[in-house]
Order: sequence, then C-alpha cells, then structure tokens
Amino acid sequence: MASAQVQSFDFMEQQEQQRQQIENLQKHQQHEAVPLDSDNEDLFDDELYHVEYKHPLEHVWTLWYLENDRSKHWKDMLNEITAIDSVETFWGLYYTIKTPMELKIGCDYSMFKKDIKPMWEDEANIKGGRWLVNVAKIAKVEVDRIWLDILLMMVGRIFEYSDEICGAVINIRAKSNKISVWTANGSNEMAILEIGQKLKMLLPLQAYNLQYQLHSDAMCKISSGVKSVYSL
Repeated sequence: MASAQVQSFDFMEQQEQQRQQIENLQKHQQHEAVPLDSDNEDLFDDELYHVEYKHPLEHVWTLWYLENDRSKHWKDMLNEITAIDSVETFWGLYYTIKTPMELKIGCDYSMFKKDIKPMWEDEANIKGGRWLVNVAKIAKVEVDRIWLDILLMMVGRIFEYSDEICGAVINIRAKSNKISVWTANGSNEMAILEIGQKLKMLLPLQAYNLQYQLHSDAMCKISSGVKSVYSL
C-alpha cells in the first residue's frame, strides 16, 4: 500500500467558506412556502414559480437503490429512483426516503451524475477509482450525517475538481458499512488528492483511514485484496 505524498493545499483558509456553502444548502431544507391570495389562485404561474423559487443544481443527479436479493443478478437489483435537479428536489427526496442506517443489511444507496450508473463498468467510471472509508464503528446517526454531508459537498461543488466526481455510494453491511466517492480519472493525481483531502478535512474522518482504489483493480480482485494507490 503506497502512502500519498500529500501536496500542500490551503484547506484551512478555505474550510470556513466551504462549510458556509454547505450550510447555505442545508438552509433550504426548511423552504418557506410562497403565500398566495386565495382570490388570485388562478393567476398563479407555475412556470414563473419554477424559475423564481427553484434553485437549480449545476448538475442533474440520480439516486439509485440496491436491495440484496440472491435470486437476482447484481444489475437487476439496482433500481433508479429519481432525478435530482434542484435544492428543493434534493431536500424533498431526502426527507421522504429512509436514511442509510434505516436500510436493511445488504442494501446500498448511490447518487451519481445523470447518465452515469453506479457500476465499475460504466464508461464514465471504468478509468477511475474511489475514495473508500470504513465507517462500521461510527454511531448510526454519524454515518447518516457523513453520507448527507458528502451529498451536499457533491451537489454544492465544494471540490476544486468537482468535474472529476462521478458520484458516491454507501454500502450497509453486517460487519462493515462503507462510504465511497467515485472519480472519473484514476491518473489525475492532483484531483484525487484534493478530493480526498477535503473529505478528510471537512468530515469527522480525521481518525479514519481513507483509501483510494482503482476500479480496474477492484474488478480483478475481491474487495479485501484490492490495493490502495493513495492513503490518507
């Protein structure tokens, strides 16, 4: 396992600004209703409402859900839930579905940019890799919070190399819950390290070991045998 030669990113100066960006996204979870005069409801323009009161995201994202069923092929267990194109859509969905730690053992949530499937073989993923962290020993509420913060960091484009990010996955397992952030190019060292450093700095993961693995290696070996290209 190779240790990353961590470059000197100026994270500390940017940290407060980045946390503020996340907080701004979080504020929309209590979206204020638009008051309507009951006498003028017929004059309400849905299209105008969408333009003025929706906060579109830079990218459209797709939420995926996998429920373990040994009678099915892995790809047949993967279900596309819905597209997420605005802050309001994000929070509306988040408060409708179960949190990760409410899922049954063997289930996954994935959120990826539109038209990217959460699988190694997808054209957008196949040359990339993932930052992986084992969160088995963290309290359930903390696991849910870390997952939420990662989603907010992705949709809020907190990373300098946000365009390199394909999506994120959380695996709920009996012994080892895992969260991973997938990137497009496993050769882009600057992007990989910047993304990994920010995950480490902005999330409560300082005591945990983050491993970057190439999808090409994962496809050839079982998970426990996959080598790490970088470690933070």
